[in-house]
Amino acid sequence: MTKLKWPKLIGAICMIGIVLYGWIGLSQSPQPSVRLTTNPPINQVLPLEAEATTVLGSGHYNPPVQLMLQAVDAQGQSLKDAKIHLQLFTRPKNPWFTTDFPIVEGTKLLDIEGNAPTGQLQVQQTLPIRGTYQLQVAVTPLVANAFEPIQQKLTLTLPENPLKFRYFGILVVILLAVGLLGGWVIGGRQAIQPGEIAPQRVRLLLSGLIVVAIAALLWVNISAELAESHHSMSMPGMGEEVPPSSKPAKLQSQGLYMQLSGDQSATVGQPAKLQVSVSDPKTSQPVTDVLLKVTTTQLENNWVAFAYQGTPDSNGKLAWEQEFFDGAPHSIVVEVAPLANATRQFQPFQVAENIPVEGVAPPMAVRLISLTYFTGIVIIGLLLGLWLRQRQTPHSGMTWKRSVS
Repeated sequence: MTKLKWPKLIGAICMIGIVLYGWIGLSQSPQPSVRLTTNPPINQVLPLEAEATTVLGSGHYNPPVQLMLQAVDAQGQSLKDAKIHLQLFTRPKNPWFTTDFPIVEGTKLLDIEGNAPTGQLQVQQTLPIRGTYQLQVAVTPLVANAFEPIQQKLTLTLPENPLKFRYFGILVVILLAVGLLGGWVIGGRQAIQPGEIAPQRVRLLLSGLIVVAIAALLWVNISAELAESHHSMSMPGMGEEVPPSSKPAKLQSQGLYMQLSGDQSATVGQPAKLQVSVSDPKTSQPVTDVLLKVTTTQLENNWVAFAYQGTPDSNGKLAWEQEFFDGAPHSIVVEVAPLANATRQFQPFQVAENIPVEGVAPPMAVRLISLTYFTGIVIIGLLLGLWLRQRQTPHSGMTWKRSVS
């Protein structure tokens, strides 16, 4: 009886092994996915917050980063006739180690869905801050059941400008030196005149530190308020008006009607909804065999914040959400052109809209945290100066002699 059980047991073990092997092999086999590439490579890109300064950057605004998404099947071949939905999020909020644009931390920078006949979606996007950006991508077939939908999360990490670390180190050394000098002076043997609570040099030093701290606090707050006030001048009724667009927001030309619509104003850190539609004015039917080119330009310094080109959906529309991270007027320009193989051929034309963007000052908590860091560095230098002074004169310490009148 025992001899009969052993073959059955070995057979069962073999069957379980075959099933597990097949399951593991299936789970490790290539799956449909989305590939992300950037141009230029992301490690060669500087955040907008520094790239245009002559001290930290090149002195001019570089073109936006090109983000290329490619949907491929399990064999690595491009998926045809797909629709790609992209959502781009900035790095999470971190008030303790904030960027120059804390308002846009932890926000949605872009939300767009476009047709991808070759399985590829390309957008050009200016990245405002350092850190890890998250891309949530959804790929669905234009033809029902052509392939299984894909849901994927991708990341890209934008490095900080290395010059910022250098200048921050210089600032830390200066603050430490100020504190060190103060501690050295306070720790010395000094005479107190009748009626004084501390020597004159100590009183002058402490008064100077208080004045510097107050000036720093005022500078941080006033500069932020002035920046907000300056950016708010672009809002209607708050000073300088938004320059009118040289092109209309809706236009009928060559048998087509195109209209740009959506939010008429925006606020830094909040997404604005925009949409362009193309139709046949005679039949009121949507037109889909055209190419739409979208460009968003900041008007004060004339740099491109966002660009995209693609075809409209089955309703002749292209809708997207984009976040504005600079409180200045922006121009939205959409050009329509015929596809190369389309029966409808015409001369490209454009519609446009200029919208104001309201600036937002950094939160007070962020400003106070930064000021606390700088104050802490000075205090560390002060304590270090006292310690060094006491080591040099261990018997005197901080004893202050009162002069005899």
